[in-house]
Amino acid sequence: MNEDKAARYQRLKRWASVISLAWTAGLLAALVLTGGTLALRDLSAGLARAARAPDPLAPFVVVAEYVLLLAALHELGSFPIDWYGSFTLERSYGLATERFGHWLSGRAKASLVGLVLGVAGAAVTYVALWSCAAWWWVAAGGVFSLAAVTLTMAGPVLLLPLFHQCRPLEREPLRARLIRLAARAGVPAIGVYEWRLSDRTRKANAALAGLGATRRILVSDTLLSDYTEDEIEVVLAHELAHHVHGDIWKGVATEVGLIFGASFVASRVLARAVPALGLTGAADVAGLPVLLLAALALGVAALPAMNAVSRAHERRADRFALDLTGNPAAFTSAMRRLAFQNLAEPQPSRLTRWLFSSHPPIEQRLDMASRWSPGSRR
Repeated sequence: MNEDKAARYQRLKRWASVISLAWTAGLLAALVLTGGTLALRDLSAGLARAARAPDPLAPFVVVAEYVLLLAALHELGSFPIDWYGSFTLERSYGLATERFGHWLSGRAKASLVGLVLGVAGAAVTYVALWSCAAWWWVAAGGVFSLAAVTLTMAGPVLLLPLFHQCRPLEREPLRARLIRLAARAGVPAIGVYEWRLSDRTRKANAALAGLGATRRILVSDTLLSDYTEDEIEVVLAHELAHHVHGDIWKGVATEVGLIFGASFVASRVLARAVPALGLTGAADVAGLPVLLLAALALGVAALPAMNAVSRAHERRADRFALDLTGNPAAFTSAMRRLAFQNLAEPQPSRLTRWLFSSHPPIEQRLDMASRWSPGSRR
């Protein structure tokens, strides 16, 4: 296959993602089809009895034990896949700067956070099933939606510091320039933070994170150290566009819609699965893999549409950045350098874009910039 370094890297990253998804779906399906989920439920109940959990807490302990056992099984396959996709592959292409111990520590933190959220999510689901069997998906969907909004708001101040160091940007002339840019965009004065990525990767990035009081612009130290102020300004203008256009709130609204949709679909699938799988009822914790499979299937089915919307938002943000800065030369140089530095695939296939791409191909973005002029402003 005649492909360049970036295309080969991105192809291998996609395969790692597909294999990871296949492992998750395959494990859940195997537990359902072989009756392994019933054995896992019985083992969880036995552990709860051995722990002599008080009667009021016993159902919660069984649910928590089930989630812990399921997570342990999942880890058997997910660890080597993650090790290859997020560590070995990154190092082999010269992108990673971290040692294995640092990567392992970060992954352990992510796994622990995921486990806590998983146990909490399962507890919410089964409290809803125990309390309002007919409409449990509405109650669970409401709690999950509230959690999604809360995590979006709290992420920059609670979750991000667990994995990355962030501090207010200390380069005063640049900070003042970026604040003026935000004012021109019609965005209230917001914090601009240096986001340390250099201890993990050579990639450069910027992001708009949080909502309301937690909203902040994050500019990676790898971007700050290697790019001109004009290039940093145009990258920031792109991120400001997502705030101006309400893209974060639109993303949250989409997530809420998917949560309720997944909850409804899962409730219908579970109702049909109860007699077929020999469950004691819809509230039997052995049905958890059925719920997860249904939600996973809906998420995968919705991914092409979500990617298409994301690409449209990114194109609009590119136009906004050019309109705001009036600097197509800086935009072009910044996009070229970011694509080269991050090994972005120049022209992925249509199928690849449809299934995997949340951003337009770099060649399309550069072509748009080459055709931009002050008279073409929208």
